[in-house]
Amino acid sequence: MRGPANIDACFADVDGLWSPLTIAVVNDYDVRIAEVEGEFVWHAHDDTDEFFQVLEGELRIDLDGRETVVLGTGEVFVVPAGVRHRPHSSVRTRILLLEPSSVVNTGDEESSALTSERRVAR
Repeated sequence: MRGPANIDACFADVDGLWSPLTIAVVNDYDVRIAEVEGEFVWHAHDDTDEFFQVLEGELRIDLDGRETVVLGTGEVFVVPAGVRHRPHSSVRTRILLLEPSSVVNTGDEESSALTSERRVAR
């Protein structure tokens, strides 16, 4: 069992943009943080919802066939399972994600250059 983790301090271990870092595990779910800027890939997670919280900055999430969701600091949004989406940000933004530990960050687009291996904070 790990001790307390400081989210701000954990960002020092984030390895580049769009590369999530697991900072805690709750049952079979990872609490992940990431720094993002620019566009991510269109993708979906067929079997699970995806929780986003903006810790600092602004995140836009394009949803296939729906309006773009705009999240500011402190706001949360859940992308329902199976919905194709593309997060993007025009400014460096810090986010928190909650998703099953087995989920690949690029969902059904696993061959993307932005696909990251699961990394757990020290």
